Amino acid sequence: MPSPIGWSGFSQWTHFAGAFCCVLLAVWTWQRRESGGKMGRMQVFALVVSAAWSVLVIVEGRSSPLALMAETGRNLAWIAALYTMFSRDDEAHSLRPIRLVIAALAFVELLQPALLVMRLRFEGVAAVDGMILQLSTMFRLLVAIGALVLVHNLYARSIAQQRGAMRWTCAALAVMWGYDLNFFTIDYLAGGVPPEMVAMRGAALVAFALLLALGSMREHVPLRLSPSRTVAFQSLSLLVIGIYLLVMIGAAQSLAWFGGGSGRLAQLAFAFATTIACLWLLPSGRLRSWLKVTVAKHLFQHRYDYRAEWLRFTRTIGRAGPDAPPLNERLVKAVADITDSACGLLLVPGECGELVLGARWQWRTADVPAEAMPPSATALLERGSFIIDLDEVRDGIDHDGESAIVPQWLRDDHGAWALVPLLHFERLVGLVALGRPPVARKLDWEDFDLLRVAGQQLASYLAEHAGQAALLEASRFDEFNRRIAFVMHDIKNLASQLSLLSRNAERHAENPAFRADMLVTLHNASEKLNALLTRLSRYGPGGGGKSEAVPVCEAIEAVAARYNVGEDRRVYIADCEPCTILAEREALEQVLQHLVQNALDASAAAMPVFLHASIDGLFARIEVIDSGCGMSAEFVRNRLFKPFVSSKPNGFGIGAFEARELVRAMQGRLDVESREGIGSRFTVRLPLAAAKGMMAPQPGADGDDYERFA
Repeated sequence: MPSPIGWSGFSQWTHFAGAFCCVLLAVWTWQRRESGGKMGRMQVFALVVSAAWSVLVIVEGRSSPLALMAETGRNLAWIAALYTMFSRDDEAHSLRPIRLVIAALAFVELLQPALLVMRLRFEGVAAVDGMILQLSTMFRLLVAIGALVLVHNLYARSIAQQRGAMRWTCAALAVMWGYDLNFFTIDYLAGGVPPEMVAMRGAALVAFALLLALGSMREHVPLRLSPSRTVAFQSLSLLVIGIYLLVMIGAAQSLAWFGGGSGRLAQLAFAFATTIACLWLLPSGRLRSWLKVTVAKHLFQHRYDYRAEWLRFTRTIGRAGPDAPPLNERLVKAVADITDSACGLLLVPGECGELVLGARWQWRTADVPAEAMPPSATALLERGSFIIDLDEVRDGIDHDGESAIVPQWLRDDHGAWALVPLLHFERLVGLVALGRPPVARKLDWEDFDLLRVAGQQLASYLAEHAGQAALLEASRFDEFNRRIAFVMHDIKNLASQLSLLSRNAERHAENPAFRADMLVTLHNASEKLNALLTRLSRYGPGGGGKSEAVPVCEAIEAVAARYNVGEDRRVYIADCEPCTILAEREALEQVLQHLVQNALDASAAAMPVFLHASIDGLFARIEVIDSGCGMSAEFVRNRLFKPFVSSKPNGFGIGAFEARELVRAMQGRLDVESREGIGSRFTVRLPLAAAKGMMAPQPGADGDDYERFA
């Protein structure tokens, strides 16, 4: 371990080396001043002052008045150099966020000469001298913290392509002020600095000069800064923390000096009082709003951080889930958050063009009448597309005739602050009334622009929501019309059967067998008509009836018997393998009737229609085969199962579509094979009752098409 004399000698050599490096670098930089400009000249000056400080530390000692004044000059010079680095892009808006920090650091550093004068004035008073030394140390700490924050911002706010040119310069400044931070922290806590730390301060100056030289040798590129609102707030926060610590320590030391024996008690009381004040002020929403407005007004060119506002805006609108408020309330909140308004209302167009209350957000006290605003308001807002400042309306200021449309209830409610129209393709879809923010201020052009754009975006959400509601209502009416179309189709089939029965009765009325068949047909028709209303629910979502075990042969024979009345027989059962399926009997017969009726309509008068039933694995296969005109592949693919599309005169185009829907509801499948001029084969596949629980649902039960064409 070197002796104090040894460390003193080492300190002299390191400070001498640091001064030599600074002078050498200053000369080299001055020779390249054409490329450095104002920043280069400021850097040369700071290097010369740093070298002078280092020499004075060697000659006079670090605590001498001259060395202390030189240290103040060094810090001020490098703070000024930082300022020139920030202003290198020659854009005024890049300086606004850091001017306050620069000025505050310069002011704190300029307090050092005042403290030095006071120290010389009260040199014989030990208590005053100790307090001044502690304050001086705290000022040094505060400057080091603020300077490090500025260095960090200088590097972080440079774009990625330029950080290589700034890396070494920022590292050099970080070494200098980072060492000072540790140096003065130990000085304050221990009441002095060990000789090792004093000696190594010269070594830190050498490292600083070498790093700065590396940065100067890097290629010079135009420095462009991207001011960060968040970083500026963080810098200001650190500065406020430093000032608070300074005030706390200064007040505590003053109380200790003047308080005599009660100094400790006074310090404790002061700390308790300041803690209570912080706990009372910091949670205050009004205080936070005031700080936000004040800082945004004096530090930034724009009031709003548009990126943060857009992210918050989209999160509010896109919030989903069972706990999310309704869309109308989210719309009001999204606009209110922009201006820090505490509440809001949404007015929407009524049936007669008037504006009525659509939603409230945290504004339960607003007394909104049934007609919130007259119909004339809609026309004016659509024509003007402007934000209405209600304070101006109350003061009698009328720009575009808005005073005539603002109702009395809004004038009387002084909590109402502004009206934001929501326009979608120049049509008013809503109007947001904003409550007054905690800190009253006048709306300016930036408020108007941002609120107008947000209103247009929200109007698109409202229009989309209204369109979805209209589509849902239309789909419900479509579902009802579809059910009615099915009923009409069933009635048409029954009418055809009754017409056929009436014609045959004229010829075979005396035949006992015909009369028996006629009674059966009339009974079936009566049952069919009575069951129509019950079957309407089948076509809704989840409206299928209960499946049961149905013998396939019995269902086929019942359908054939309805068409084979008297001697007119055109429906034949070619083959029927006995089997039982899981289905709804009435729905199955309805499907087969549709298919048989279509086959008869597509065939010539004397051409028969064949029914065939067989077992195909776990399914029953029921086929309806005709030798009619057939269908093209294009017709089967694009038109056969489209509702209300029919190739028959006066046809509804419902039969094939309804048949497929009923088969799918019974977990089955309907296939089609057809050739033009040859005929068609409709195949119904339904699960066997014995296969219940042994298979997955058939492909196509969820709506896929599996028609097969020849």
